[in-house]
This record gives sequence, C-alpha cells and structure tokens, in this order.
Amino acid sequence: MQMIPVSSSDLAAVGYAGTTLWISFHSGGLYEYSGVPQSVYESLMNAPSKGKYFHAYIKRSYPYRRIG
Repeated sequence: MQMIPVSSSDLAAVGYAGTTLWISFHSGGLYEYSGVPQSVYESLMNAPSKGKYFHAYIKRSYPYRRIG
C-alpha cells in the first residue's frame, strides 16, 4: 500500500486500497480502518481539515486496529 503524506497537524500520511484505509499519525502509530467506502476516502483527502474530517466521520465509524 502506498502512503500519501498529507498536510495536517494530526495525520501524517494516508493510504487506501479496496475498502481499507491506513492512517499514520504524527503522534505515532499506524492504524488500519476496514470497510471504508472510496467516497469517504476521497472526502478525507479533499477536506480542508483532514484531522477534523477524520474525527467526525472515520474514527468511531469503522472497525480499526493498530498495526504499527
């Protein structure tokens, strides 16, 4: 999976394949979110504040696990 660096004070990089979203954080940790539609990934990448979008629409909406 290719991680794309993003401009955010919270998120460092984002990756997406199939319906799996990977997010690495500046504070440390790489998380994998399952069942994320492509439209949600695209909205995240186009959001003016990726951190706010993540906390509002992804963090508690999809199953996740820490992988790094």
